[in-house]
Amino acid sequence: MDADSRQQWTLWSIFAAFMAVIVLQQFWTTYRQVETIPYSQFEQLVSEGKVADVTIGQDSITGTLKEALPDGRRQFTAARVDPALADKLSVKGVKVTGAPSGGLLAAVLSWVLPLLGFYLLWTFLFSRMADKQGFGGLLSIGKSKAKVYVETDTKVTFADVAGATEAKFELQEVVNFLKDPKSYGRLGARAPKGILLVGPPGTGKTLMARAVAGEAGVAFFSISGSEFVEMFVGVGAARVRDLFEQARKSAPCIIFIDELDALGRSRTAGNLVGGFDEKEQTLNQLLAELDGFDPSSGVILLAATNRPEVLDPALLRPGRFDRQVLMDRPDRTGRVEILQVHARKIRLAPTVSLDDVAGLTTGFTGADLANLVNEAAIVATRRKAEEVTLDDFTVAIERIVAGLEKKSRVLNDAERRRVAYHEMGHALVAASLPGVDPVLKVSIIPRGVGALGYTIQRPTEDRFLLAQSDLRNRIAVLMGGRAAESLIFVGDVSTGAADDLQRATEIAMEMVTRHGMVKTTGQRTYAPPPQSFLGTNMIDKPNASEETLREIDIECRNIVAQAFDRACDILRSRMGDLEEGTARLLRQETLTADEFPALRQTGKAATKAA
Repeated sequence: MDADSRQQWTLWSIFAAFMAVIVLQQFWTTYRQVETIPYSQFEQLVSEGKVADVTIGQDSITGTLKEALPDGRRQFTAARVDPALADKLSVKGVKVTGAPSGGLLAAVLSWVLPLLGFYLLWTFLFSRMADKQGFGGLLSIGKSKAKVYVETDTKVTFADVAGATEAKFELQEVVNFLKDPKSYGRLGARAPKGILLVGPPGTGKTLMARAVAGEAGVAFFSISGSEFVEMFVGVGAARVRDLFEQARKSAPCIIFIDELDALGRSRTAGNLVGGFDEKEQTLNQLLAELDGFDPSSGVILLAATNRPEVLDPALLRPGRFDRQVLMDRPDRTGRVEILQVHARKIRLAPTVSLDDVAGLTTGFTGADLANLVNEAAIVATRRKAEEVTLDDFTVAIERIVAGLEKKSRVLNDAERRRVAYHEMGHALVAASLPGVDPVLKVSIIPRGVGALGYTIQRPTEDRFLLAQSDLRNRIAVLMGGRAAESLIFVGDVSTGAADDLQRATEIAMEMVTRHGMVKTTGQRTYAPPPQSFLGTNMIDKPNASEETLREIDIECRNIVAQAFDRACDILRSRMGDLEEGTARLLRQETLTADEFPALRQTGKAATKAA
């Protein structure tokens, strides 16, 4: 509720309280001085000659007694019943007067006061419902719902955003323009009208936008794309107009629209209704506003999305969103910087190396790392420690990656033995192949929804390019569990390798259909261009003839089969390590490479198996 609404509501409250006081005072005065008596008693008093005078109204009779009643009251009131009462009163010598009607004022008040009461009640109830529904009042439904942060409210700078050096460099130009537009445009250059921050969820897009406002020291209008669209037609367009109008009055400033895909979805994708959709009207108004405002006025539009492929092309053309800035998952150096920012808030042990933690968190986003630091602090607090150690970070990583420990899920001896062989098969194959991430820990403690055991590998470096041999090695590691089961439990494999088979098949399908790594199908792709959301890896149905589809199926099956045979050869050559590692795993439930040296990276068995 804004200031005007609060002031109006206060005036109405004062008026209602004043009227209530008058009514209560009148009621109390009447109650103290006037006695209400039945009509039969009134006739008896008249017959006894105790009535001094009366006033006859349309519905009631009021009067004064010659002698006071037992409670001391002399005035009385009674309902008027008998029309011939005046004759009886005259016979007894009672003075009779008629009560005049309330006149025009009473008639007006009899209509106005009830209407006023209903209006106040409706205003109160509607305001409460509007606040719950987010309308903010009937007259303010078309107002922008953007949160405005001034310079002192933002309190975020580029120093608070780590792991995004390239994005900072791109956005520093916006900060320079907002600080000194004359010097920035001395050669005729203009600032981009709109900048779109693109990246997977949790990479810091919103934080980066607030940092730009904090560095420039200007007002910051923050709103989500979903807040423009309401149940009433035309509200979204009205809010867009109001937002830009407020921004022009507060220039220089930054408008930030989070989750732009909720507002700017393509107008041709899946829309069979036509151009009368509420979202389309809102998008059209946004396009018109982007064309209408002058960037030299100091208004910069920032937006963020993790689904750029669904945005309308008209929104992404030059002159609207001139620049796209990628906020990708951080590399190892970026992860170290992010961990340093969040580690300031916890009591970290001096022996903890954040570089080692960064090495264990390949693929983590900034939000994932913030959650990791918090989880590690919770683990240390749970064990009543004074500092957070590297072991706490390891436990937190297992909690995030593998899931919560299922201590209540008790496996029988046969299942534990099978799971132990399965996980040790993964670990030994990984330790025997070159270029594979080394094994950090093997466990048979159930975690998450369906994991009865897990093997954690520690990447030594970030990989941005994978060779065919690397992909085949990964498939072999995935098939290591099934290979161990097939060697130990001959002809009686279990369902524990279902997820491994799924992932191995996906990699093999990518090799054949996307990367052209098989001679039979040739150097071409068979899958359509990926249109998946950022951060996912979806495999589309291959676009090929029936004969080619059969060849693709055969090649995928051969790749997985060769990896399975390779894993079996490795485990046969290391059967002693498999038996010893399984026995120790059954006793301890968890093994690390330091506790069982056979898990350390060697690569020797891979040469023999090849």
